Amino acid sequence: MAGWLKRIFLPLGAVMLMLGLAGCGDDGAAQQAKEIDKYLTLTESRINTLGGMLDKGEIRNATLIAQYAERLKSQDASLSPIIDALSQDAARGPLYQSLVRRRSDALAPVNFVDEDMRLAELENLYQAADPILYNDMLSDPLNALADMSKGTLPRMNAISREAELAANGEDFGPGSQLVGNPTYGQWQTGSDGTSFWAWYGMYAMFSNLFHRPVYYDTWSGGRHYSYYNDVGRYRYSSPRDLARQQQVFTQAKKRFDSQGKRFDSPYAKTRSGASGLSRQSQQAPSVAQAAKARTEKQKFRSNYAKDSSFRDAKNRTSRSTRRGK
Repeated sequence: MAGWLKRIFLPLGAVMLMLGLAGCGDDGAAQQAKEIDKYLTLTESRINTLGGMLDKGEIRNATLIAQYAERLKSQDASLSPIIDALSQDAARGPLYQSLVRRRSDALAPVNFVDEDMRLAELENLYQAADPILYNDMLSDPLNALADMSKGTLPRMNAISREAELAANGEDFGPGSQLVGNPTYGQWQTGSDGTSFWAWYGMYAMFSNLFHRPVYYDTWSGGRHYSYYNDVGRYRYSSPRDLARQQQVFTQAKKRFDSQGKRFDSPYAKTRSGASGLSRQSQQAPSVAQAAKARTEKQKFRSNYAKDSSFRDAKNRTSRSTRRGK
């Protein structure tokens, strides 16, 4: 009789344990889905609020972009096409539209490897649409206009161009703050395997101003500070953007490795040059730090789920056994 009961209760205990694991997994998935729904609502609201503030001229650096553009066109009308392109960020321009597009992509789970990545993207978007962080982000196109003025208009949230050149030496020309930012262009790889920066639309006039292309190999080691590359890349890049940047780096590194040379990521070292940034920007994590935190969060959630489900299943099994006595 005892052997028969043992054969009954052991499989029953295993079944209960499996049900406990499945139940906890379902609870975790339900909680994650709830968080995603919450951030879908929060990001839509914050992006809309940001758009309204841009419309009303309540974002300081956006207002300065409009003022700089007007003054610069009066100084050199030949620059009007590229000035007009940059001045779009004074309103709901390309940078703002990139947030809108990313939020739209976040509606479809198929655009992400898993729901963890989808939730992380929504959390990033919520931060990126913060008016204070967005104001800091606009310092890049604003300072591109300042550099085009040849010193008559001051930079904002960054050291002067003269101080930067003295510290770094390499000159990538006007608009160097925007190189690497997927809102304004992309890296393209030529038949020889080297990558160069290809501007979108009228931003291509930057190449005419500097009279030579910006190559990834050279830029990677000698790039100057920019808000996007040194502070905002984590918030203002989609998962697809980050994957493309990693692909370009991997291709370059393989080419250098084949020649017995070392090649470091352009983001391996943060460049100095920021000035007067908000506290939120100063505390923003790097892409590497954010990826590590996300991995640890996933691991914690997974371990907790397994531990709690095991305890619950064990307790339920014990109670079932006692009832059977």
